Amino acid sequence: MARLQLGPKDDLYYEYDSPSGQGVTFVFVNALTGNTGMWQADIGPRLRAEGHGVLAYNFRGQQHSSFDAGIALTPELIVADLKRLLEEIAPPRPVLAGLSIGGLFAAQAVLQGAAAEGLVLINTLRKPSQRLKWLNEAQARAMAMGGGRLLMDLYLPLLVGPAKLREMREGALDPAAYEPMDPDHGHDKLMQGALSADWHLPYEELDVPVLVMTGLKDRVFYDEDEVAELLGRLPRAEHLTMREYGHLIPAEAPQETAAALLGFAETLRAD
Repeated sequence: MARLQLGPKDDLYYEYDSPSGQGVTFVFVNALTGNTGMWQADIGPRLRAEGHGVLAYNFRGQQHSSFDAGIALTPELIVADLKRLLEEIAPPRPVLAGLSIGGLFAAQAVLQGAAAEGLVLINTLRKPSQRLKWLNEAQARAMAMGGGRLLMDLYLPLLVGPAKLREMREGALDPAAYEPMDPDHGHDKLMQGALSADWHLPYEELDVPVLVMTGLKDRVFYDEDEVAELLGRLPRAEHLTMREYGHLIPAEAPQETAAALLGFAETLRAD
């Protein structure tokens, strides 16, 4: 397993394959409780087969990545780690692709000077509001009280489309599986840290090609008016709407996600 050492107790687990020819390198930025497996199971192999590179990694606190328990896993730290990883590996023609808050981290890295030929925002566009603050605090509270299983049981029916929901129904809603999350667990520290995330992005300054992917079955974060407003502030954006899928598009529709990324790479080649 490849690791980028960040300190005596801190490192990032990553998986990297360089592109061939004129391919780009897709750099995948997880959501808070994600891991490389979501990108690498189906999406990564298809991208590599078309000559593109893939860099997938896990935040400090996610699977295989170590962290010092005394360090707060804040959004600022996550963005700094992403920039450090990009500097160390220097992948050719990087295209940052983030899911949910991962898209926010990717965009912030670009705004802070990280090299990027393009940006993919998957169910990222949202505005700071009392509703968003409430949702984020409720998710962190649910995680602390009943762990990831309680969080998923509460939110999955609102986050994913019907096909994925049927797939995940078996084994769900088992109260015996609910256990309070250890406050020193990486996922809990990431959820707590994310409460300070700054969603006031200067979208007008993201002067790179951007692919925005929106799942209309996302009944938690999707707001049609907000997406339209923020999309209009991006100077060079295209929008792909996916009607049958929700918040977790890469997990719900990996082949469709790979196809969208390949199409976006072609537009970058044309540019």
